[in-house]
Amino acid sequence: MTIQQLKYQFKLVAGLLLSPFGLFAQNNDSATIKRISDEIMSNGTAYENLRVLCKKVGPRLSGSPQAQKSVEETARMLLEAGADTVYLQPCMVPHWVRGEKEKGYVQLLADGSKYVLKLCALGNSVGTGTKGIRGEVVEVRNFNELEKLGREGIQGKIVFYNFPMNPTYIRTFMAYGESGSYRTRGPSRAAKYGAIGVMVRSLASNNDDFPHTGTTVYNDSFPRIPAVAISTNDAEWLSVKIRSKSNLVAYFRTTSEMLPDAPSFNVVGEIRGTVFPQEIITVGGHLDSWDLAEGAQDDGAGCVQSIEVIRAFKATGIKPLRTIRAVMFMNEENGGRGGAKYLELAKEKKEQHIFALESDAGGFTPRGFGLDMSAEKRNKIAAWKDLFANYGVYQFSEGGGGSDIGPLKAIGTALAGLIPDSQRYFDLHHAATDTFEAVSKRELHLGAVNMAALIYLVDHYGL
Repeated sequence: MTIQQLKYQFKLVAGLLLSPFGLFAQNNDSATIKRISDEIMSNGTAYENLRVLCKKVGPRLSGSPQAQKSVEETARMLLEAGADTVYLQPCMVPHWVRGEKEKGYVQLLADGSKYVLKLCALGNSVGTGTKGIRGEVVEVRNFNELEKLGREGIQGKIVFYNFPMNPTYIRTFMAYGESGSYRTRGPSRAAKYGAIGVMVRSLASNNDDFPHTGTTVYNDSFPRIPAVAISTNDAEWLSVKIRSKSNLVAYFRTTSEMLPDAPSFNVVGEIRGTVFPQEIITVGGHLDSWDLAEGAQDDGAGCVQSIEVIRAFKATGIKPLRTIRAVMFMNEENGGRGGAKYLELAKEKKEQHIFALESDAGGFTPRGFGLDMSAEKRNKIAAWKDLFANYGVYQFSEGGGGSDIGPLKAIGTALAGLIPDSQRYFDLHHAATDTFEAVSKRELHLGAVNMAALIYLVDHYGL
């Protein structure tokens, strides 16, 4: 600990000792957080910044012109928010393109009728070629069923993974994590047994007509076969037909392809610390989005909330002790290159990252924070919970963080993730419904209030 740090700690401890049970400090923190809240709820710019990101820029898939436009726009937003410094961190990102609009149908061979499917290619999937693929469909409910069928039951067919998100999980991210393996690993596991293509039930909490995309990850030990998601309503219909022994075949055509890696950037804006500038607190979200919609909840919301933290500190006159850094990470959706680059540069510069907070679960009403850190640090943060009660946050649970800040754990950084109410998130996630109109200004700004409050407390008291 430096002499400067010792002096500050002495002043802090002395202030607590001079007040009974630290009530003065608690009251002062409460007043500061109220000031932050009043500023954001009255004058916040996050919602209007999100409007620009969604309506002026639009979908921001890594490597696309829109992704580059989002880099330029958020750099401008950070400057307007009052960041002391704004700069870009170059990184190379995957450049997958969807191509022409996908087509697909199921044909009932008894009468020749065709049922048009609502489908979309999975991210990073290879295309079918111009003729598309056609074949018998085999439904599997899990990987055990796939293994039992083996090559004899799968060779030359289209595998239909029909694994619904578990409705009994009130924490919907648990259901998403369980179902997600069929999207990410399903195509390669089917290819192992000779499948010519894969259809995956969309990862959605409720039944609707919108296909939800997302990344698939190929295993290079097996052929790369085309993969699509079909809407939950179509999955229900198809399952009924298959189980009623209807004689049918499916057809789909996609022209997606992976192009060479493209140059892109993380966008960084920071306020330099006044006492411990070498200690860095990161707050961020990911700038890229899938190409089916505007990426409002995933994750435009997290980006504009992080920018709002910078703006609120400046607007309320808070001079942080430590360096506060807002980061718009690139390429969370189909590669994670931005988060990896951030860690790489942190190591290269020997930076001291003490805490990182990510918002990547939507801009809905905030409920709490997930904390991935030692029990001692977790307990310290949980001791502040009464300060958040008036702002709707009550949950301080073990486990959290996020995909982009996760790599920082390798250098000992304490991680946290904002936990908004998740009941509607997977109606929109990776689908055409993830638009600006689906975001509530009050909910979005209240999330930013709680993020700024946590950043303030960690900055003021350390971990």
